Amino acid sequence: MKYSASGRKGIGRIALMAVAAGMLLPVIAASADQGQAPAKDSRRSGFEFMGASTQAMQVNEALNPGMLWVKDGEALWGKAVGKSQLSCAACHGDAAVSMRGVAARYPSFDEGLKRPIGLSQRIKLCRVNKQQAEPLRAESQELLSLEAYIAYQSRGMPLAPPADARLKPFIASGLQRFQQRMGQLDLSCAQCHAERAGQRLGSSLIPQAHPTGYPVYRLEWQGVGSLQRRLRGCMSGVRAEPFAYDAQELAELELYLAVRAAGMKMEGVGVRP
Repeated sequence: MKYSASGRKGIGRIALMAVAAGMLLPVIAASADQGQAPAKDSRRSGFEFMGASTQAMQVNEALNPGMLWVKDGEALWGKAVGKSQLSCAACHGDAAVSMRGVAARYPSFDEGLKRPIGLSQRIKLCRVNKQQAEPLRAESQELLSLEAYIAYQSRGMPLAPPADARLKPFIASGLQRFQQRMGQLDLSCAQCHAERAGQRLGSSLIPQAHPTGYPVYRLEWQGVGSLQRRLRGCMSGVRAEPFAYDAQELAELELYLAVRAAGMKMEGVGVRP
């Protein structure tokens, strides 16, 4: 089920509903403007739910296995491909400059598709339309490496989803998907990651599900994976049929998660159990 969001039913309503679910959005500045004491931000990155050894692996770039994908992405950035024989660098120059903060602003609205898309889909569209090359397969080494390299340029920056009015109905749909029960287990994202965050599922702590570390290296995967892979994995876990990669439904959910985590620091490439 989808519903539109306009006026007071837009971002303000979404923020209030998220707070009701136990996840505070960045309303500290608004409280200060009204002369109120700033609300305490209770959001916590998945990093804070990990053990000390896994945290150390993420922080130390020499130990972080995800940096291998970043290095591969750096090489791919300068590689000419496709009929155009253009590289990413040919159009965008030095990624450390041109890509600074870019990953923090995705998903964003795509003019051609008239809907939000994630960073990985933007890379694929650029490769096909600008480089005139074959599209990269979802979760492929090349795609994840480029995404990891671009995300790395925003490490330490606040997640900043676009303030684009065209995104409002998609954010509302993402919120609805976050709260919707699904699968044979009849569970929603919110039931685990909002209502039961910090509790245990088996031997694992349940995180708040903020997308600050993606693409992420997971010890379980022994490799880097996208946020869409994690979302699809959760859907399989509740015995629901996962949405296809790059489906609008996944983009909407990614967008809502970005709004929910707005202002939190980007960690890419993160490390998780």
